[in-house]
Amino acid sequence: MEALNQKSLERVVSQRALQMGSSFSCQICVLGLLCGVCLTSLFLAALTSFGSFEFAGISFSSTGFSPRNSTSQFLNDVTSTDCEFKPKETERRVDLNQSETKTDDEKISLLYSVWDAILTGSVNGEREFLKRFGLNRSSVPNAPHLENCRLSARVNKRLDTRINNESFPPWTSWKGLLDTYPASAANEQLRHFRHHTMSEGAYPPWITGSDEENYPLTRKVQRDIWIHQHPSNCRDPNVRFLVADWERLPGFGIGAQIAGMCGLLAIAIKEKRVLVTNYYNRADHDGCKGSSRASWSCYFFPETSQECRDRAFELMADKEAWKKGIVTGKDNYNSKVIWAGQTPRVWGDPWTYLQPTTEINGSLIAYHRKMDRRWWRAQAVRYLMRFRTEYMCGLLNDAHHAAFGKEAAKMVLTSLPKDWPKEATNNPKSDMEEFVWASHKPWIPRPLLSMHVRMGDKACEMKVVEFEGYMRLADRIRNHFPHLNSVWLSTEMQEVIDKAKLYSNWNLYYTNVKRQVGNMSMAIYEESLGRETSTNYPLVNFLMAAEADFFIGALGSTWCYLIDGMRNTGGKVMAGYLSVNKDRFW
Repeated sequence: MEALNQKSLERVVSQRALQMGSSFSCQICVLGLLCGVCLTSLFLAALTSFGSFEFAGISFSSTGFSPRNSTSQFLNDVTSTDCEFKPKETERRVDLNQSETKTDDEKISLLYSVWDAILTGSVNGEREFLKRFGLNRSSVPNAPHLENCRLSARVNKRLDTRINNESFPPWTSWKGLLDTYPASAANEQLRHFRHHTMSEGAYPPWITGSDEENYPLTRKVQRDIWIHQHPSNCRDPNVRFLVADWERLPGFGIGAQIAGMCGLLAIAIKEKRVLVTNYYNRADHDGCKGSSRASWSCYFFPETSQECRDRAFELMADKEAWKKGIVTGKDNYNSKVIWAGQTPRVWGDPWTYLQPTTEINGSLIAYHRKMDRRWWRAQAVRYLMRFRTEYMCGLLNDAHHAAFGKEAAKMVLTSLPKDWPKEATNNPKSDMEEFVWASHKPWIPRPLLSMHVRMGDKACEMKVVEFEGYMRLADRIRNHFPHLNSVWLSTEMQEVIDKAKLYSNWNLYYTNVKRQVGNMSMAIYEESLGRETSTNYPLVNFLMAAEADFFIGALGSTWCYLIDGMRNTGGKVMAGYLSVNKDRFW
């Protein structure tokens, strides 16, 4: 009975509620409540999305409001209603845009780190690569700013060695690996042409540009020096040698050492001797391995063949050979002959019709003093540095990656799938990539201006100019070439680096090494760096200057003198040389 009464009561209440719900006044109340909820949702959602919105391409942001608060969570819960505005979708879209921007930066950093690991050899094997970076090595794109040093060294070795009984190495009209292409190697007509060109003597491949873009007779001179330094039979009794250590007197910098060896090469050519360089103190460090330690061949290809080197060292132990003059040394010549001796006249006097492209104070120099010596040292330094070793190539790769790596990564990512590295293509190399494009030089931002700022103790030898003077010349170049924005800066002075940072309208690159502060002497500064660093980074700067599109330096500096010579035998004659001073011009 009690249960029956309970059911009757429930029916009465339900019927009463139904009657109330069907009344007009109740319906109005319910509709008002729902509209209030929707309006509240719209208002709060507008506040939530105010933190980030775009209008007509201009981006606005509020740093004082974060969409990820309790209000945002509340709006996420409200999205289950029938209101048309859905703030959860808006929040997702904003976060996605932000994450895409962040992801691009992360991709650049990832690609840079991957290239760095490959460059330093810090990862070995596919499994370790996958574990460290979460991607397959095959999905890593090519680094355009880095050179395949092992391949380059192998190719250059081939181009520096005679094949069988040929008169010359395989110097043909093709560059790099093109003459190793299997189809052309099997062509009888092409083989005959190669034999003919190697017998007649094509020009050496380390010269860039035409005759008009280099000092007079550069290509012929380079070929003739190579022939002189590489006799077909080093044990021929008529072959004589000059064996010399690199200069190592206190206070002699790298530039002075190279200039001295240029003088010894001139003596060797005039006396019809093969120059053999011996102990090189700047290569006497742990970076130079095996037989290349304490040798020029740590950084550049040796000046003669290994057979001639072996023969020369054998003769050095023979007193009779010294007595007969079959072998001589540096002590056989006085310093005046080495440093200021006569230039070889084998090629006549091509320097007499050499027009310098050097400017001082807005005017071209019509004629350098000692023009013959300037021409010869340019030829000699080009020959001595004709091919870089794998070690020197690696040093340049390190410098390229530190300076240009992130720019290169950003550039490469624009051509990769949007979802890289999740989505990656693994395309095998084509013949074009392997035999043609492989010979291209590594990418650097061009046009590039190289600037060597020499100050410090150099003031005792020449008039030094403050950094602002160099930058005024840089602005002059840019007035004519407005697309010039990049500068490779080489200097020993920390003061120069500090000033360079103030020029925000230029992209300035430089090696990250300790620099001089105050009037520290060059000898003390180099000692503070250690032999390895004090040799490696100047040579990197030297080669970067030789490759740059423009150059600003000081005529009073031997280092700039040699850089200018290297550029004038590297196709850069018409790029010119702007000097900040006119002291000691040669």
